[in-house]
Amino acid sequence: MTLAHFPADRRTADIRRCAQALLSLHGEEANLFWRQEMAGFARTLTAQGAEPAEISHQAALFMNAVQMELQQLFAEDDPEALDAWA
Repeated sequence: MTLAHFPADRRTADIRRCAQALLSLHGEEANLFWRQEMAGFARTLTAQGAEPAEISHQAALFMNAVQMELQQLFAEDDPEALDAWA
């Protein structure tokens, strides 16, 4: 039996929590936070019976969603800063 996992990029509470945390963390502290988040993410999916390829796919979806949320938070904080990136 194949188990369909809830898409990681739709876990809005976790996405927002991570993005908010990453806004206030920098350097090694941010790196450590992210590694811990991803390790916990992988442990949870492994315990649910997910295959490594599915874990990798879901992790990529989650990472992209957090990046998008960070961009949105950054734009809300300083809308003119995004013009410099365009």
